[in-house]
Amino acid sequence: MSRPQTTRKFEIIKTATEFIFSVGYSNTSPQMIAKKMNMSTGNITHYFPSKEHLLCTIVEMLCEFQWRMFEDSTEKGFGSIGSICMEMMTVATGCEQSEVARDFFSAVFESEMCRNYLRCNHVERAKTIFAKECEGWTDRDFEQAELMVMGLQYSTLAASNADVPLKNKISAALDQVLYIYQVDEETRKREIDRVMDLDYRGISKRVVEAFIAFVNRTNNEALDNMEKAVHEREEKRKQKTQVLEDSI
Repeated sequence: MSRPQTTRKFEIIKTATEFIFSVGYSNTSPQMIAKKMNMSTGNITHYFPSKEHLLCTIVEMLCEFQWRMFEDSTEKGFGSIGSICMEMMTVATGCEQSEVARDFFSAVFESEMCRNYLRCNHVERAKTIFAKECEGWTDRDFEQAELMVMGLQYSTLAASNADVPLKNKISAALDQVLYIYQVDEETRKREIDRVMDLDYRGISKRVVEAFIAFVNRTNNEALDNMEKAVHEREEKRKQKTQVLEDSI
């Protein structure tokens, strides 16, 4: 029995993420994925017309993971502004510590498809987080603010020859992001200092590892659910066939 289309799609995602988070996005190709899965490259492009489409699928999971991390940080008492600082800190630090992480996030910010998805997701979140500070803002205001924020995030994670301590670079970026959303200076300083006084390198490493585990778990659960659904359909088909045969 041939595999259903949706099952095969998740198998491709699972294999692609294994490559992306081991050798890097730039070093991953459809040919590598196809060879590992013992299929033709055409089968890969049937489900994902380009590598960028695969990347965007992982970005969707990234957004879900970030929402969960944001909620977890908020529940631990950081507050919404502190939680968003925590998220930005982990991404910037993760890229500083891992070339694979930097390669992944750089590809995300360089992809128009991924940027658009991220922007829509982050705009909706910003409306909630900064509702008080940005009272009276229109959707267009939030969209323009997020464009500036994404530019700051990209410049922060990019490799640089400048001898600027990581803590200073991240703190400056966070200050600019919160300034864009009209957070007052006292609150900016308090929330940024609180986050940067933590073991941000250790936290970032654990969060990156947790995201990779989340992606793998999401793929495995999707595959398990699909396999279960296929098995149930096959059992129902057999039962129906048996009923028809018994009635003859």
